[in-house]
This record gives sequence, structure tokens and C-alpha cells, in this order.
Amino acid sequence: MRRIYFILFLLTVSGIAFGQNERKFVRNGNKLFMEAVRDTMKVDTVKYSNAETEYRKALEKRPDDLKWNYNLADALYKQQKFEDAEGKFSELAEKMEEPVERARVNHNLGNTQLMQEKLDESIESYKKALRENPDDLETKYNLAYAQMLKKKKEQQQQQNKDQNKDQNKDQNKDQNQDQNQDKNDQNKDNQDQNKDQNKDQQDQNKDQNQQNQDQNKDQNKDQQQQQQPQQNKISKQDAEQLLQALQNDERDIQDKVKKAKAAKAKRTRSEKEW
Repeated sequence: MRRIYFILFLLTVSGIAFGQNERKFVRNGNKLFMEAVRDTMKVDTVKYSNAETEYRKALEKRPDDLKWNYNLADALYKQQKFEDAEGKFSELAEKMEEPVERARVNHNLGNTQLMQEKLDESIESYKKALRENPDDLETKYNLAYAQMLKKKKEQQQQQNKDQNKDQNKDQNKDQNQDQNQDKNDQNKDNQDQNKDQNKDQQDQNKDQNQQNQDQNKDQNKDQQQQQQPQQNKISKQDAEQLLQALQNDERDIQDKVKKAKAAKAKRTRSEKEW
């Protein structure tokens, strides 16, 4: 703040310009201006404003007077009307004839631009002032100060840029990781779903095959049961023939047994008689 405060007091007031009817306005303006400058405890914007009013009254009579316009620009600057002051000093920088006057105007122009944070413009104005007056230490100091502010601003911008870049990089990384994770989870869910579906299909096919086997088995059993009674069932005539055959076989067997017994008995008697 000390250096900036020092910059505010680098502005100088031109000497009193004399005229006929305008002399009173300029004298009043200068008086108010100097009273405000002497009050180092505060910036008396009221007196600077009154000084501005007096200077404008004088310029209504002589609008091209360079010194009065310079005093008006000073009064505007002291009221922190930096944009208006910049316009006035810019006009004067093109019109001043003496190198010292051009240096002083460009110095003050640089101050108004610096207060508006127009760092590149203020640096250029200070350089112009030093071309006209290379030995001006105050201008050299203000130039160095403006260059320092510019450097700090560029460093801050670069830092913010790098920080935003890192944030965007981390954000994109997190976003890609989340997307990949979601994709993997989705693929896993799909695999699990397909696995469950395949298992359900296999179980369903197994049940269907078992059901078909059981159904075929039951059908075969029913067919066998239906065929067996048909095979065991005979007609009445066949039964009678079978019964007759069995009786004939039994008769033949009995006859054979009787004949065998008779032959045995006959042989036994013969042996005894001998």
C-alpha cells in the first residue's frame, strides 16, 4: 500500500495560467486543489470536485489551453475518475511540445492506467515517459512496479490454468473409472443373468427330459400290461384242445408206468424161479 500511496502523489500541478476573465476560475481551482493536496489525512474529493468545476468554467472560455486541461486531468484523477483522467492525459500526450511535459503527461497517464489494472497499457506509458526523460526515478519505480504486478498476475493465471487442468484431468480420470466400473458391473450382471438363464434352461430341459422319460416309461408299461393279457388270453376251443392234450399226455404216462411195473414184476419172478 505504501508504494501505491506514493504513486498517487506522483501527479504534479501545472503552474497557474493567467488570462483575463478566466484568471479567477483558474486561481480558485488551483487554490482548492492545493488545499486538498495539503490534507494528507484523507482524499478530499469535495475540494477536488470543486476544483474540477472551476477548471471547466475556465476551459469554456479557452478549451484548447493545455495547462488548464492538465489541471483538470489532475483533478479528475484525485477524485478517482480514472477513466476520464486517462482520456484527458491521452489527449495531452499527443499535444505537449516539450519532452519534459510529454514525460510528465505519460507518467500520469501510466498512473491512471495502473489504477485501472491496465498493466500492459501502463507499462507502455511509463516507457514512453522514460524515452522523454530517462533519468526520472519515480517513473522507473512505477514501471518496475507495474511489471512486477503483471508477472504476478501471469503466474496466478498460469497457476489457475494448471490447477484447472489438473482438476479436469482428475475429473476425467474419475469419470472414466466410474464409466469403466459401471461397464464392468453391467457386463458382470449380464454374465450372471445369462448364467442364470442358461442354468434355468438346463434345469428346464432336464425336467422336460425326465418328464419325457417317465412318460415313455409309463406308456411302455401300459403297452406291456395291455399286451400281456392279450397274450395270456385264449379261446374256449383252444382251452379244450389244450386240456385234451394234457389228459392224453397223462394217460400215456400212466400206461408207460403200468407197462414198466409189469415188466419189472415179470423179471423179478423169473429170477426167483431160476
